[in-house]
Amino acid sequence: MSGTGRRIVAAGAVATLAATLLVGCSPDGRETIRFTFSKREAIEFMNQVVADYNASQDDVRVEMDTSGVDVVSASFVRGNPPDIMLANYNYEVARFVQRCALTDLSDTQAAASIRDDLQPLMAQYGTCGDEVSALPYSVMAASVIYNKEIFAEHDLDVPQTWDELIDVADTLKEAGVTPFYATFKDDWTVAQGWYDYTIGGSIDTIEFFNQLAAEGTEVGPDAAASFENDFAEPMDKMLQLADNYVNENAASRAYNDGNLAFANGEAAMYLQGPWAFSEIAKTSPDMELGSFPLPMTDDPADLAVRVNMDLAAMIPVESDHHEAARDFLEYLYQPEIIEAYNASQLGFTPTTDAAPPDDERIAEMQEYYDNGQIYQGASVLVPKTIPVFNYSQAIILGDNPASTLRTMDQDWARLAFRQPAPTSEANEATR
Repeated sequence: MSGTGRRIVAAGAVATLAATLLVGCSPDGRETIRFTFSKREAIEFMNQVVADYNASQDDVRVEMDTSGVDVVSASFVRGNPPDIMLANYNYEVARFVQRCALTDLSDTQAAASIRDDLQPLMAQYGTCGDEVSALPYSVMAASVIYNKEIFAEHDLDVPQTWDELIDVADTLKEAGVTPFYATFKDDWTVAQGWYDYTIGGSIDTIEFFNQLAAEGTEVGPDAAASFENDFAEPMDKMLQLADNYVNENAASRAYNDGNLAFANGEAAMYLQGPWAFSEIAKTSPDMELGSFPLPMTDDPADLAVRVNMDLAAMIPVESDHHEAARDFLEYLYQPEIIEAYNASQLGFTPTTDAAPPDDERIAEMQEYYDNGQIYQGASVLVPKTIPVFNYSQAIILGDNPASTLRTMDQDWARLAFRQPAPTSEANEATR
C-alpha cells in the first residue's frame, strides 16, 4: 500500500476535530502554528529562536509547546497534532513514521542539507515507504569520558584496541587509580554506556537488527541473528571490565554519585555521554576532559562512537498549516541556527557543511563522526516492552549472561508473533 493509502486508513482510525473549529490565527491576524519541542534543557535557546522568527516576518506566528511526548501522542489520537515537532527520535516518536502520520519532507531545502549516511540510522526505527518523514536536527555522540590529567600523569595514550585498553586499565590499577567509575545502581547508565558501548564496538548493529527483524518469531540460538549468540562475546568483555576495573561500591552508586566522584578525580574513565560534562563542571570547572570510543577489538578500524538522533523535525499530516510549518522548518535549518543550537548542547550538526565542534571535550569524536564510524545504541533499538535496561543491569550485577540473552530472544519472538517488529519495514532501506 502506498504512503497515501496508508494515511487514509490511519486517518480513519483516529478521531477528527469538529468542523466548527477555526483555523488558528494570532490576534494580529497572522497564521498561528503550534511547535512542539521536547528538549527541556534547551528551552531557553529555542524560545529565543521562536521569538526571532516571529519578529522576522508578518505572516506566521509560532507558539511553542513543551508538554512532552505523552501529550503529543494523545493529540494525534484526537486528530489535533502539533503543526511541527522537534522531538527525541525513538520508538515512541517513530511510530508516527511507521503509521505514515507525517508528511514527506524530501523536497525541502532542509532535507537536501542532511548527510546521507544518517538516513540508515533514521530508518532503523521504521519507514513510510520511500518517504522522508523525519529529519535529524541534533546528533548526540557519546563515548568514554577520560581525565586527561590522570592519563598524562601516568604517561598513557588513548587506547585504540582492546589489548591497549586492558593495558591502560592494568597500569592505572597498579598505580592505585580506579580505571572506570561505574554507577550500576541506575539501570539506564548501564544500558547507555556499558551495554551499548561494548555491543556497538563489537558488531554492526544495523546488520544485526535487520537480521533480527527478518527472523521475527524464529529468533533463537539457531537463527541467523540472536541476542544469545551475537551478544555473548561483548557481554563477556563488558563483565571483564566491570569485574576487574571499577570502583568497589559500583552497585550502590547512581548517576549523580558518578558525576561528583569523577569530578573529584576518583577515576580515570567514565562511560557517560556529553550530558555529564555540565554536571562534572559544577564541581571541577577547569578539569581537562576528553572522549574516545571504547575499543572492543584489536583493529582500530572498528572504532566507532554511539550516537542517537537527539532531535528530529517532523510535520504531521493532520496539521492544517503545512506551508507555514515548512517555512519555520526551513528557518530552523539555517546554518547559523542549527549549528548554534548543537554547539549549545554539545551535539553534532547533521548537515553536510556544518563546522566541527570547538569544545575540546567532544572534539576527539569528530573524526569518527565525519567518517561515519557511528552506531545507535542496542538498548534503544528494541521496543520498550523488552526491558533491556533491567536486563543489562541484571547481567552486570551477576545474572547469567547466556540465560538473560536467551530471555531477550524469547521476548523478541513473542513480540514478533503479536505484531511485526517495527524495524522490519526498514530492512531494505538500511542495507
